[in-house]
Amino acid sequence: MTKTLYNTYRPPGFSTVNAYLMVDDPVSYISFLKDAFEAKEHSRTMDESGEVVRNCILQIGETCFMIGQAREIPAMHTSFYLYTSDVDALHQRVLDQGAEEVFAPAQMDYGDYQSGVKDIAGNYWWISCRLVEATYGNE
Repeated sequence: MTKTLYNTYRPPGFSTVNAYLMVDDPVSYISFLKDAFEAKEHSRTMDESGEVVRNCILQIGETCFMIGQAREIPAMHTSFYLYTSDVDALHQRVLDQGAEEVFAPAQMDYGDYQSGVKDIAGNYWWISCRLVEATYGNE
């Protein structure tokens, strides 16, 4: 594979691979992400009726991703690894917005202080702060 295969314009906040979530209730999920993670909405495209979210671009921290209404493509669940400087505060904030705790904040043996939550759409978030300036594993 040539080095130029991925050498293309990407809008600010996007990297080579980005999440695109199909959810059953994008309007509620977008509100949840804004309230829980301080997501910023960049754009929203609705269908002709004005009732269905075709695409919404959101940004959390430095990362952009997209949300759409599950229709032809069914709703899917995924997991995210989110870095923050305050795991405890973000963990509680997300729980306050309706997420379910998977595990409470704790120090992990791989050098992260981390918690786990399941959001209102069934996605898992590993909320993490790297405690060491080192890579994971054998990198």
